[in-house]
Amino acid sequence: MSRKPGSMYRYARGQATTRREYMGGVPTSRISQFDMGKRTGKFPLELSLISEEAQQIRHNSLEAGRISANRFLEKNVGVTNYRLRIRVYPHIVLRENKQATGAGADRVSQGMRASYGKNVSTAARVKQNQVIMTVETDKINYPHAKEALRKAGMKFAAPYSIKIERGA
Repeated sequence: MSRKPGSMYRYARGQATTRREYMGGVPTSRISQFDMGKRTGKFPLELSLISEEAQQIRHNSLEAGRISANRFLEKNVGVTNYRLRIRVYPHIVLRENKQATGAGADRVSQGMRASYGKNVSTAARVKQNQVIMTVETDKINYPHAKEALRKAGMKFAAPYSIKIERGA
């Protein structure tokens, strides 16, 4: 069965399901690293990608944003001249009541009986004006850092903004 579009899970509806010890078969998060670049360095400039709406961001899109930003920074700035951090974690378990389709599906499908659903994915629940991703770098690399955050923000469903947290 094909993956559902991210817009189906964009809005946070209902209570969050986070207690994995009570659920069987929660898929693991695709995010491989939360901290990239020079992890121990001190940089004068800090830029942040901020969500303008309350939303849920699936772990697939967080990983896609991380990869695009990291690759752009590695290519244009160099590995030792930046620090990229993912500031949210996909705790929320998303569920889906899968429906059978095709010939004979009416005999197989259970409809809405016990329709709580199976674990499909995980997502990070983000509030309005919450920081999603942060880049620390030198002042000469400001345009590259801003472009990297813009590329990462394109992977998320809701609108975003880029803000200078530290430095000028």
